[in-house]
Amino acid sequence: MRHSQYILAFFFTLILTTQARHHHHTKHKHSSHSNNNDNNTNNQSYPPSPPSDDDGSEIFNVRTFGAIGDGIADDTKSFKMAWDSACQSDSAINIVLVPRGFSFMVQSTIFTGPCQGGLVLKVDGTLMPPDGPESWPNNTSRRQWLVFYRINNMSLQGSGVIDGRGQNWWDLPCKPHKGPNGTTLPGPCDSPVALRFFMSSNLSVQGLRIKNSPQFHFRFDGCKSVRVDSIFITSPALSPNTDGIHIENTNDVRIYNSVISNGDDCVSIGTGCYDVDIKNITCGPSHGISIGSLGNHNSRACVSNITVRESTIKGSDNGVRIKTWQGGSGSVSKVTFSKIHMESVRNPIIIDQFYCLSKDCSNKSSAVFVSDIVYSNIKGTYDIRHPPMRFACSDSVPCTNLTLSDIELLPAQGDLFNDPFCWNAYGNLETLTIPPVSCLIEGLPQSLPGNDLSRC
Repeated sequence: MRHSQYILAFFFTLILTTQARHHHHTKHKHSSHSNNNDNNTNNQSYPPSPPSDDDGSEIFNVRTFGAIGDGIADDTKSFKMAWDSACQSDSAINIVLVPRGFSFMVQSTIFTGPCQGGLVLKVDGTLMPPDGPESWPNNTSRRQWLVFYRINNMSLQGSGVIDGRGQNWWDLPCKPHKGPNGTTLPGPCDSPVALRFFMSSNLSVQGLRIKNSPQFHFRFDGCKSVRVDSIFITSPALSPNTDGIHIENTNDVRIYNSVISNGDDCVSIGTGCYDVDIKNITCGPSHGISIGSLGNHNSRACVSNITVRESTIKGSDNGVRIKTWQGGSGSVSKVTFSKIHMESVRNPIIIDQFYCLSKDCSNKSSAVFVSDIVYSNIKGTYDIRHPPMRFACSDSVPCTNLTLSDIELLPAQGDLFNDPFCWNAYGNLETLTIPPVSCLIEGLPQSLPGNDLSRC
């Protein structure tokens, strides 16, 4: 994952002048909807359920608003008109329909709320942006493609495909090429996130396929109550910075039953996230499931109450990872990784508090405080070129309360075990592990970071 620069003023100076014109659309008898997503949440309002023939929903077909759907014509205005009409409708559930059998090209666009009722964007056809930086209009943002801003109670679903057409972005000379003759050269490097949800709540993403994003496939910033279920995300293993799902300053998140393979983290968790549950994810090839990177540019980062469980990570550079920069502050705490199967993973279990993207990062005396991390029932195979467990903690801010149980990691090839690596890592073993971990320091360090450093 790479940190993007945010230009929030862009959103607050947006002038909403588009007025939806009256078009024919389909209206059904009104009825109410509910969705029981998870037993861990109570008294929550949920995004609309998939529509049925007599559910009282109102349908806004983008073709009715003039969209061509030939993959060439610019259908942006038609999508905006359909969205605005649905958003202003007083029906309980309003469906913007992207019909099957058509391919719609839409430029960088912000879909804004709040809306009058629940809103469903149902993608049954194919949705795509302009094809690469040469086709991208100069007057639109190159940092994002489709943005959903200040939306409450929205569902993104359907049987279609969202194709980010990322190849020409990945081939920019500035990108980190990893081929045998790879080079990285200076030059413009902004690439769009495919789908960004910003300052929104009660969101559901379900059943979609999304592929080949220029950068992150999904990004949730400043959101609350997010449900992602049964989605498929794919991009090549060497596509740079193509995180599957990135969340930041977002809480009450459920990511379930999905398949992700890409060129970066399957799921990346940034600062300001808490109450996150990730379950039944098939991840890889990728860079694994990561918390971080955190603390870049001496920033404060806070992450807590994270669970990753009952998932498979295969053919990936990392398994479950916590990565922080030197010089940061704040904390990562109350994290559980459990019932995870590894298949030929380079670094199945890793804490890296010396994360750096170049060779000239200087040593610093402060760091994000990592504590109360549980690794339970993690089994499988690892790439013998790397240690199966690596706990590289800060010189000045040790990791504490690392707990390991039922760990069984075997070499993918041969029968020689690599020893785990520990540096300034405090914790305990609840069971024997394979390979044995003898490098954890028992108890607690003599000194812990002060409240000002680790406070969140």
